[in-house]
Amino acid sequence: MLRRIDVTGSGGVRLAAWEFTDPPEVAEAGPERGRGPGVLLLHGLMGCAAHWAGTARWLAARHRVVALDQRGHGASDKPAEGPFTREAYVADAVAVIERLDLAPVTLIGHSMGALTAWQLAAHHPGLVRALVISDMRASALGAASQREWADWFATWPLPFASLADVRRWFGEEDPWLERPSPSRGDFYAEVMAEGADGWRPVFSRRQMLAARETWVHDAHWEELALVGCPALVIRGLDGELGRAEAQEMVRVLPHGRYAEVPDAGHLIHYDQPGAWRDAVESFLTTEVPV
Repeated sequence: MLRRIDVTGSGGVRLAAWEFTDPPEVAEAGPERGRGPGVLLLHGLMGCAAHWAGTARWLAARHRVVALDQRGHGASDKPAEGPFTREAYVADAVAVIERLDLAPVTLIGHSMGALTAWQLAAHHPGLVRALVISDMRASALGAASQREWADWFATWPLPFASLADVRRWFGEEDPWLERPSPSRGDFYAEVMAEGADGWRPVFSRRQMLAARETWVHDAHWEELALVGCPALVIRGLDGELGRAEAQEMVRVLPHGRYAEVPDAGHLIHYDQPGAWRDAVESFLTTEVPV
C-alpha cells in the first residue's frame, strides 16, 4: 500500500512523498516490516516514485521505505519558472528526510536521483547512513548531449492514443533504441496521463531540459569525494555509465563499492530486478545492519 505525505520543499514547492506500507492484515502478521532504518528512493529525470514499487516491496522487509516525486515530476508541484537547480533538488530531499524523521537515511538514487543523493550525502553527511548510485556519471556530458535530448523530445509522437502505443513506441520504435526493450516501454507508461486528446507525459519536457541543464555541463567528482558514508556504484553493462568511469567513481569515493548487472541498460531495476535486488541487498546487509 502507498501512503501519500505532502511535504513543503525548497521555496514552498509542494512535494508528494510516498511511504510504502503493508495492507493491515500483513502488518498485523509482521509488525516489524517497515519499521527499520529509513530508506529514501530518488527517481531519475522523467521518473516518478511509482517506478520504485518493485524495489520497495522487498526493501520494506527490513526498512522504512519512502519514495519522492521530485519537483517537476509525478504528483509534486511543477512550478512554471522552477527553480530546477541542483540546490533545489537537494534541499527538497533534505526537507523530506527531516519532515519524516528518516535520518540517518539510506539514499538509493537512479540517474539524476543518484546525483541528488550523492550531493546530499556530500553536503549533509549527518543525515545519510549509506548511498546507492545507480547508473549516473560523474563526468560532464556537455552541450551536445543537451541538444540531442532536445531533438529527441521533438520526435515524441504526442499524444499517444493508448498506453499500448506508449509501450510500443518507447519499447520498440523510439529512434534512440538500439534494440527492443519492453521494460523501457513499461517505464514510460508509468509517467503518462490520459487527457481529452490522448496520453501525454505528466511532466513538462521544457522543465526536464531546464533540470538537466543544471548538471550536464559540469563534472561532479569533487562532491563524490566528499561522500563519507559507504556507497555502492552499480551499473548495467549496457547502460550509460561505462565500466572505467564507474570504477574510477568507486576509487574516488572514500568508502566505495562496485557492482555491475549483465543484460541491463540504464533502467537496471526494470531490466533485471532480481540481479538489482541481489546487488543492493548484499550491500545493505553489510552496511546497514538491522
